[in-house]
Amino acid sequence: MLRFIVRRTLYGALILLGVNLATFFLFFTVNTPDDMARLNLGGKRVNAEAIERWKAERGYDKPLYYNEKEEGTKAVTETIFWERSVSLFALEFGRADGEAAGDIGHEVGTRMWVSVQLALPLFILQVIASTAFALLLVMFRNSRLDFWGVVACVLMLSISSLFYIIVGQFFFSRVMKLAPISGYAPGLDAIKFLVLPIGLSLIARIGGEARLYRAMFLEEIGKDYVRTARAKGLSEYVVLARHVLRNALIPIITSAGGYLPYIFLGSLVFENFFGLPGLGAYVIEAISKQDFAIVRTMVFVGSLLYIATYVLIDVAYTWADPRVRLT
Repeated sequence: MLRFIVRRTLYGALILLGVNLATFFLFFTVNTPDDMARLNLGGKRVNAEAIERWKAERGYDKPLYYNEKEEGTKAVTETIFWERSVSLFALEFGRADGEAAGDIGHEVGTRMWVSVQLALPLFILQVIASTAFALLLVMFRNSRLDFWGVVACVLMLSISSLFYIIVGQFFFSRVMKLAPISGYAPGLDAIKFLVLPIGLSLIARIGGEARLYRAMFLEEIGKDYVRTARAKGLSEYVVLARHVLRNALIPIITSAGGYLPYIFLGSLVFENFFGLPGLGAYVIEAISKQDFAIVRTMVFVGSLLYIATYVLIDVAYTWADPRVRLT
């Protein structure tokens, strides 16, 4: 397994390098530092002096790839590519392009925990609720409960998340006044601001996930080992819980594991609508302000999290099914 993890890590490093190079080329070839300066200076009086001053404050006044004015290693390190691209591998994100945006690393470290508070409970509840609901439908398959349960799943996955947000905020916040409509507070006070977005996001996701898990369980119950278990006198509950669920864990891990990066990256839609200062809202703000430094950083962080997640998913397969061997 160690050889597999090392090999996958090396593959992931190459992918991350490719993403980083492509992102840098896209941002600094399509948009030059002068273009970035004009975009950020916006309605102010833009002249050559203001552009040069903006570039100097953010280190964009240096050459892109090679500094002919420097000697030795400084010819490479005193460049925009080194400071804005290579430095990301050391998790040194630098300063944002906006005047009052501050240090990106500090913002990422602070906002990440807000996203974790929202997405981690949601991830756990979503896996438990979707699995339990799917098992319930399979246990009563070909019944009215199964039929209407599938109908409910299709309805829930067909409705946009924005509908749940708007209706939920109006009904639970404005009418019933059970939870704040938006905002955030640190510490234990954060619970009252997170209950509503977690609940609405769970409802928005459970339809698609439960329907997918139900299809996986139905595929398993037709196999020989299930018929053998029933022939030995095991109850339907035991067959589903001990045999079907265990053998369907690999696709469940694959499906649920794909959501793990969002635990750290946050939800763009829910954080923005509920006023939560997480990474999702941070990206939306950066896009609206055309702060390319933040966008580049979040693309890098997102790629890193996805690569690490799928390595962990591969390792989790060996726990779910001892027959899986990573070589």
